[in-house]
Amino acid sequence: MWFSSFSINARRRLVLGALLAAATVASAPCMAAADWRTLLPQAQAVGGGDLRWFGLRIYHATLWSASRPFDATQPFALQLSYYRSISRERLVRTSMEEIRRLSPAPIAAATVARWEAQLFSAFVDVRDGDELTGVYLPGNGMRLYDRQRLLAELNDEALARAFFDIWLNPDSRDPTLRLRLLGTPP
Repeated sequence: MWFSSFSINARRRLVLGALLAAATVASAPCMAAADWRTLLPQAQAVGGGDLRWFGLRIYHATLWSASRPFDATQPFALQLSYYRSISRERLVRTSMEEIRRLSPAPIAAATVARWEAQLFSAFVDVRDGDELTGVYLPGNGMRLYDRQRLLAELNDEALARAFFDIWLNPDSRDPTLRLRLLGTPP
């Protein structure tokens, strides 16, 4: 009897140990991906500058890439360090307004709704001193990080391109900031 209860307990421990090991292995990629720099270990700052609105500094943007010269078809990161508090709702609304403005054709209502929902789930409220970094992953989409963790992985290539176009499109709202991000003197 002792032997059969030992076998059951031993089996339970083996199963629990295997589950714990599997959970540890499964979470390892998430822990490794907690910092955007693990995706772009060779990235260097291409350029940067402040976004101002009516003279108020909103954030400092820095474009990071391993490609020289910068190649928007290769992985890159855009880091925003905020000087102001902005709600998640405002970030989503402003992003979608710019995405629609820059789109060469009207975006279907279903796509707009899907993208708004994805951005709302990815964004957080920001305060003075907060930092968000978006990483463009060609063929996959993008990942969004704060200073401490991965906030979201959005596997939507079209959304990722449209989102980063807010800063990198020649018709960007702030063409001087765009040139500074690309390392070109304005």
